Amino acid sequence: MLIDLPLHWIILLDIAAWFIFHMVISLGCMKIPDAWYAKTESFYQPFAWEKNGELWQRLFRIKDWKRKLPEGSSIIKSSYNKKQLHGTDKQTFEKFIIETKRAELTHWLLMPPAFVFFIWNPLWAGIVMVIYACVVNIPFILIQRYNRPRLERVKERKHKINSSNQKRA
Repeated sequence: MLIDLPLHWIILLDIAAWFIFHMVISLGCMKIPDAWYAKTESFYQPFAWEKNGELWQRLFRIKDWKRKLPEGSSIIKSSYNKKQLHGTDKQTFEKFIIETKRAELTHWLLMPPAFVFFIWNPLWAGIVMVIYACVVNIPFILIQRYNRPRLERVKERKHKINSSNQKRA
């Protein structure tokens, strides 16, 4: 702890800091153009060991709880609602995939600020903040890493079907 504050100020500062971090990072990631997410592939590609997201289902049973977590659009109304697909056309799948990338990046970026809390919190509370950041953000990252490969497969299938239909016409 570099700054010594009374407990009530620490609690208020912790709440305010988390709110500010969440809003600034979320709104910042929303400002990044869709085109950037569309062309940024390597960071979002599933690793071979993830088995296209199936590892996360096997280990954490994501399908059982993913719908119980809050959706960002319930807090930031202008954001894209990922609770359900908004259509079945290729463009809808592409937009949804972009939004999974945006959500994953947002949740990755929300974890490092936890280390700032060591400045005014005692060591034990700083550790609690790091744990909080991981517990709150990792489930959302796993959901994106589970959903995106499935969405990519459906999008590719639709593309192949459309291509073969166009060849016949």
